Amino acid sequence: MSAPAPAVRPEVQTEKIGVLLLNLGTPDATDYWSVRRYLKEFLSDPRVIETPKWLWWPILNLVILSFRPQKSGHAYAQIWDKRTNESPLRVITRDQSEKLAARLGADGIVVDWAMRYGSPSTQSVLERMRAAGCRRILLAPLYPQYSATTTATANDKAFLALKDMRWQPAVRTMPAYYNDPLYVKTLAESIRQGVEALDFEPDVVLTSYHGMPVDYYEKGDPYYDQCLETTRLVRDYLGWPEEKLMVTFQSRFGRAEWLKPYTAETLEALPGQGKKKIAILAPAFSADCIETLEEIAIGGRETFLHAGGEKFAYIPCLNDSGPGMDMLEAIVRRELSGWL
Repeated sequence: MSAPAPAVRPEVQTEKIGVLLLNLGTPDATDYWSVRRYLKEFLSDPRVIETPKWLWWPILNLVILSFRPQKSGHAYAQIWDKRTNESPLRVITRDQSEKLAARLGADGIVVDWAMRYGSPSTQSVLERMRAAGCRRILLAPLYPQYSATTTATANDKAFLALKDMRWQPAVRTMPAYYNDPLYVKTLAESIRQGVEALDFEPDVVLTSYHGMPVDYYEKGDPYYDQCLETTRLVRDYLGWPEEKLMVTFQSRFGRAEWLKPYTAETLEALPGQGKKKIAILAPAFSADCIETLEEIAIGGRETFLHAGGEKFAYIPCLNDSGPGMDMLEAIVRRELSGWL
């Protein structure tokens, strides 16, 4: 005798393909508790802070989270998008998602976006996509250069969400695209156009990448090498000499040695070297955020001018610009090969 059929059968849906854009994260507001919640989640990630938990926990909870939310909240307030009452990172990432959805919609592809830390959470969006019928999902971390602190931790969060799903979709992860010819061309042209739009000729252009403790690199993280390669390829594309397009690293945190040269120290030193007109960009970011708009465009400018600089210009990230979206669409379509 055959066993009786289940009383409730899973609903059969048309299978869809999904693309999930993943970015770092942002607090929901600039007040102390909103920023504190975000920082606690971010700085509790063992891929971000590799200090043993028994040592890091009291430092984080008893020291850092007591004073840093006020400082970070003030920084966020300077760049906050008052029209939407959101951070620029959230606004731009959503715009990127909506524009990519418009480009891929004719192929029946569902595009959504999530944050590794904060909201919308990766888990909630993955569950929404699966409920919408996505049986194959491309996880697309929006980091041109790979690092365990960015790409890997974004994928980690997605894998944790998948771990609790009874009916998992098939997934792929989009690799870093630091040396992709289209990315190099798009980034280089954004620099060329950014410089041409200025009312001065920069003595030097800085490519300022987010920093990382040196020991992370020594343990095998490829981020540093990929940053250097991105700038080298862009320099070759533009036909500029090495001294015209420099590499620096920003956002140092704590007392450990980080990747050098430091952006802040370089900005202080350049005027004394006779380089008093500069432009700067942040190629490690796909969307402008607190590290670019507040730390560089505001803080970096103040540091440079205070040191004797005369002209300072910030060149925006690719964001949801036409060329930026062309590049992102091409890379996503390539990674969807065989599914479409």
